[in-house]
Amino acid sequence: MGAVEADAGEVKRRRRGAELDHALLTAAWDELASVGFAKLTMESVAMRAHTGIAVLYRRWANKNELVLAAIEHYREVHPVAIPDTGTLPGDLLALLTAMSEARAAFFAVAGAIVFSGLLTDTGLTLAQARDKVLGDAPRSSTQIIYRRAHDRGEIDLDRIPSAVLTMPFDLVRHDLLMDLKPLKPARIHSIVNELFMPLVQRHRGGPERS
Repeated sequence: MGAVEADAGEVKRRRRGAELDHALLTAAWDELASVGFAKLTMESVAMRAHTGIAVLYRRWANKNELVLAAIEHYREVHPVAIPDTGTLPGDLLALLTAMSEARAAFFAVAGAIVFSGLLTDTGLTLAQARDKVLGDAPRSSTQIIYRRAHDRGEIDLDRIPSAVLTMPFDLVRHDLLMDLKPLKPARIHSIVNELFMPLVQRHRGGPERS
């Protein structure tokens, strides 16, 4: 009886639904980080996930779809915490620093894909591939931070162009993609206090200038 129970305990529990999807996408990311896009195959991901290749093909038609899904999944399960320092510059400095430190390894893997076979195989433009692979600025985080600043009277969201609001994150993403390592504190300070804050302060409440 004991031997039977031991054998039963060794049988792996079947993974289903979201749990299985998480395991598959995690395996795909790990394989991508290990061997790169060019050498990754559906077979190698299935082997790393300890499942059959048919399980992958039931969810993703090909390697490109799987890789894009794995990248999106990695971003979703590794969110950057939203700081609350009490000031807009403080929040941005904290968020951009955390984003830089948390995303450096991600950009080292994902950034290389933008210039790899994925671009050719999918027919995406460079800009489209960049947006799919690297993602947009963390919108939920920025909306919360900017809304707090608006409510405190630090900025007027009705007057600030959207390009100005996304600028700090665009610059950090650019630097991460170019250097593949966290930004230096002086660079983040410059982005926030020398570039961004002077721009938003030009759009404070009051009569519009002609």
